[in-house]
Amino acid sequence: MRILAAMSGGVDSAVAAARMVEAGHDVVGVHLALSTAPGTLRTGSRGCCSKEDAGDARRSADVLGIPFYVWDFADRFKEDVIDDFVASYAAGETPNPCLRCNEKIKFSALADRAVALGFDAVATGHYAQLNDGVLRRAVDADKDQSYVLAVLTAEQLSRAVFPVGDTPKSRIREEAAERGLAVANKPDSHDICFIPSGDTRAFLGARIGVRPGAVVDDRSGEVLAQHEGVHGFTIGQRKGLGIAGPGPDGRPRYVTAIEPESGTVRVGSAEQLKVESIRAERAVWTSGTAPVGPIECVVQVRAHGGLAPAVAEAVGPGIEISLREPLTGVAAGQAAVLYRPDAAGDIVLGSGTITAGDR
Repeated sequence: MRILAAMSGGVDSAVAAARMVEAGHDVVGVHLALSTAPGTLRTGSRGCCSKEDAGDARRSADVLGIPFYVWDFADRFKEDVIDDFVASYAAGETPNPCLRCNEKIKFSALADRAVALGFDAVATGHYAQLNDGVLRRAVDADKDQSYVLAVLTAEQLSRAVFPVGDTPKSRIREEAAERGLAVANKPDSHDICFIPSGDTRAFLGARIGVRPGAVVDDRSGEVLAQHEGVHGFTIGQRKGLGIAGPGPDGRPRYVTAIEPESGTVRVGSAEQLKVESIRAERAVWTSGTAPVGPIECVVQVRAHGGLAPAVAEAVGPGIEISLREPLTGVAAGQAAVLYRPDAAGDIVLGSGTITAGDR
């Protein structure tokens, strides 16, 4: 097979490419230039896609003896990922840009170009397992990235390869060292790749501007503080609310609702965060076909945590999910990913973008 190996400059994608070469495939490495100012996208272990990363990817390709190219997707990345991220926060949502990048860039724009150039599939360093079109959690539960891959359609999965998902991260680093790859001990990137400072509120504020509103008590309606924009808040947030002290019961207060049209941010108790059902839109079913009738599953609503047993049902282009156990911190804009427990790694059934969580 002709394989296009997406090489970020990190250890995972380097080993993924190496495994494809070792398996006898015709492999070409490519690094995605996603910023018009690549020198600004890494600060230590924060960020990615910098000139440093491109250089690391090139050196790994040289060790593997494969051709290497840098492809410019900066404009597409800005439009489909960064602009979407900003607009979603402005609308009071909490998006996950990694999902959008996988959906729109790595397994759409990149994969489309790869197929047009005669490649059979794109290999990445994502931690997930994919066999015969079935997407599963990675062996390394702490590194599992199946959640951010659950937006991929059956067609997109048919053009994807995840060579490292069957191996713990510690072993991947050992393997990289054994192969003579200089990135063996390179720190993993953290947080949002296009916000290397880690200050999401400042990043959004510079692009959205000041849109004043009130922080109010969810039960009494009492105005507790003023704020400069709903983009500074997420459901379940406890700190940085601008209010003095805990609630009347002496317990911490959390963001329970965000109303972007009025600019109102509601706060309340942890108990008020609990939801018993979830509605989601833009359903994607990894098998290519929506299930008929209710299905027993486990739903995950955040990249790390937020799991509960549930019953889900496809309703038109969306999903309705009834939780067997209440969940907290369910926010519009996040993905609800459905899994079926499996001894070989929980199977990803599908996903949808959360529109509401109901108490």
